[in-house]
Amino acid sequence: MDMSDRRFLFLRGCLASFLAFSLLATTSMVGAEPLPDQAVQPAAVGQTFSADAQVEAVHQATVAAQVAGRVVEVPVDAGQRVQTGQLLMKIDAREANEAAAAAAAQLANARVTYQRQRNLRQQGFISQAALDKAKADFDTAQAAHSQAQIGAGHATVRAPLSGVVAQRLTELGEMANPGRPLFLLYDPAGLRVTASVPQQRLPQLRALQQARVEFPDLGISVVATSVNVLPIADAATHVSPVRVGLPAGMSGLLPGMHARVHFQLASTRKLGVPTAAIVRRGEVAAVYVRNALGQPVLRQLRLGEPLADGSVEVLAGLHAGERVILDPVRAAIESKAASPSAR
Repeated sequence: MDMSDRRFLFLRGCLASFLAFSLLATTSMVGAEPLPDQAVQPAAVGQTFSADAQVEAVHQATVAAQVAGRVVEVPVDAGQRVQTGQLLMKIDAREANEAAAAAAAQLANARVTYQRQRNLRQQGFISQAALDKAKADFDTAQAAHSQAQIGAGHATVRAPLSGVVAQRLTELGEMANPGRPLFLLYDPAGLRVTASVPQQRLPQLRALQQARVEFPDLGISVVATSVNVLPIADAATHVSPVRVGLPAGMSGLLPGMHARVHFQLASTRKLGVPTAAIVRRGEVAAVYVRNALGQPVLRQLRLGEPLADGSVEVLAGLHAGERVILDPVRAAIESKAASPSAR
């Protein structure tokens, strides 16, 4: 045997001695310190239901034309702030003005006729029926004149509320007709979100405790100030609108933005297992549980959703009161050492 062979045998012997010493140290350490475990018990857990929602203004208005005519002045545009009564648009309402002038002339004529008929009735030259007809004609002319004046006043369009011009729907030079939308205004000081909730969730919302509103695109989340389930349902989608109030003074929100509402429902008792105790092998989840002899035994579980305390819900495979080992690595070593095949 040459020198290289003797060196190889020496190194192999040293390596074997080192591995034997390491295994002995590991076994001694495992046996010296007991495995940490914990008894699992059901705990009260708040249930959460989430639904998509949309931001909307509490106070908003669609300003529509009330007279026909061409738009001759538009001093405001989308994005501007306006005050109640501020001029938004002027419409060329010459037809309405002419109608008001005609109504004024008819009113003057009806007034003179009524006064004349009243004098004649006092002198006994006409019947009471003729006087009543003159009075009715005068009242009709007076009502028509008031209506014509109101119509002419609608040629000047003013803001019905203080807020922001969200949209300008009619441009300078276009024709405005009664009922045609001109502006969309909203008050940014008061905002809310409206979520669509399936009808099977409505009984749970009756025991609602609170809700949290999340804005994923903005990276913020706030606690809702109110929750109001509207007493209606959509016949096609079978969902009901739920209005959720937002705190005052929130910045960066616009009507139409996406939000997500997390409804905090009544709490229920669930069995959970600490996340650190779970052993995952692909799609399989398991934990080490102490058997009747106190030895760690691997137990497969069916898990549910994560819980608020950091544990995971157990749907099957574990019972209340069983002790789960919190260090699955050491539990695997001890379990292998205690198995008959390891001896």
